[in-house]
Amino acid sequence: MYLPEGEPLVEEARIEKIKQLLQAQGYKLTPQREATVRVLLENEEDHLSAEDVFMLVKEKAPEIGLATVYRTLELLSEMHVVEKLNFGDGVARYDLRTETNKHHHHHLICVKCGSFEEIMDDWLTPLEERLEREYGFSVLDHRLDFQGICRKCREKEKEAETKEEVQKGK
Repeated sequence: MYLPEGEPLVEEARIEKIKQLLQAQGYKLTPQREATVRVLLENEEDHLSAEDVFMLVKEKAPEIGLATVYRTLELLSEMHVVEKLNFGDGVARYDLRTETNKHHHHHLICVKCGSFEEIMDDWLTPLEERLEREYGFSVLDHRLDFQGICRKCREKEKEAETKEEVQKGK
C-alpha cells in the first residue's frame, strides 16, 4: 500500500486511505489506531520504535496502552502500510510507506554509534529488470541495508590515531 506524501490536507487523505484499507480487511480505524497513524505521519522522517511511538501517542491519548500500540503497528505492517525495520540492534523500527518509496529506500547503518542514513535512490532497478529478463522473476519489493562505520565515527577514529601518534612521538 502506498500513500501520497504531503501537507495537512494530504495527511487527512492518507488517514482516509488507511481507514479504507482497514475496512476492506474487516477492521476499523479506532481512535487508538488513528492516534498511532497520526504519530507516524507527524514523524515520517524518523524510524520510530514501538516504544517511541507509544510515548508520542501517550501525549495525545493518555489512555492508550503499549500493547495496543504494538498490535496496531503489527497490523499496519501486515497490511504494508508501515515497514518494520531491523537495523541489527534488536529494536524494531517502523517506517510509513508512501508512493515515493514504492520500493524500500536503503539504509547506511553505523555499527559503532548506531546512527543510520537513508538513501532514497533505488539503485537496484537495473538488477530487478535483469531478474525479470533472465529468470522471469517479477520483484515486488526489496530491502538493502549497508552496515559499516559512518563519517563522524571515522573522523573520530582518525583524530584518536593522530593523537596517539603525536603522543608516541613525544
